[in-house]
Amino acid sequence: MGDILQVGSAWNESMRHRHKTRPVIYCRGGLSVELLATVGRSTFEVVTADGLVEQVERRDYLLRAEDLVLGGERTEPQPGDLIKEPLAGQHELYEVMGAGQGKHFRKSDDDGLTLRVHTAHVGTVPIPA
Repeated sequence: MGDILQVGSAWNESMRHRHKTRPVIYCRGGLSVELLATVGRSTFEVVTADGLVEQVERRDYLLRAEDLVLGGERTEPQPGDLIKEPLAGQHELYEVMGAGQGKHFRKSDDDGLTLRVHTAHVGTVPIPA
């Protein structure tokens, strides 16, 4: 019998992917891949130039690491990549970015099966016909 926690984690990930995802398009330059992601959010504390502490919220996309394939190669999220989320005939555009000194993504589980990608809304464009 294998590690019961690892088996449970893999099952939980498969249920998240099957029942709590929506289609998005992950883009880097001229490359893109359509994949399924779960929408979440993270809050970060950022120290401003004035020394004040502010809370910054980021929209997160949880996606399977194995699905992030661009140009035939598996990759990790990079700052500046875009996620296009279809909504009401438009694509909402979210740029991959961290907050303050925070990273732009992290592994969401011990095995790295799921990535939590931090983004910020940067615009809206029509969905091409």
